[in-house]
Amino acid sequence: MRVLFIFLCSLLSAVVIAQTTQRPDAELRITDLPPPPPPPKMIERVDEELEPQITIVKKTGLMVEEYRSGGKLYMIKITPKIGKPYYMVDEFGDGKFSRQEGLDSGLRPPRWTIHKF
Repeated sequence: MRVLFIFLCSLLSAVVIAQTTQRPDAELRITDLPPPPPPPKMIERVDEELEPQITIVKKTGLMVEEYRSGGKLYMIKITPKIGKPYYMVDEFGDGKFSRQEGLDSGLRPPRWTIHKF
């Protein structure tokens, strides 16, 4: 009885495999595919005005780094010999600098764990 059952299962599986295979004439040919899109154009040169210009001035006891973009000073990093560095940032572009202890804005997006793998 077991032999007959195994024989019927193998015969049935052979029929299922034969039905799921594709016919050779149904295969997709490479000539049927559309041509690939052209590659993106690479930037050949970097615009000097877009790059920030950094000027480093070393004084006794501290180092001052001035950051300019388009010739306009927008941030100063002051690193004292003793202590933590701090920043003077022109937030609104009006020439008034405010002191910040770091460049962290304080905004914290939520970091909920939804699922672990």
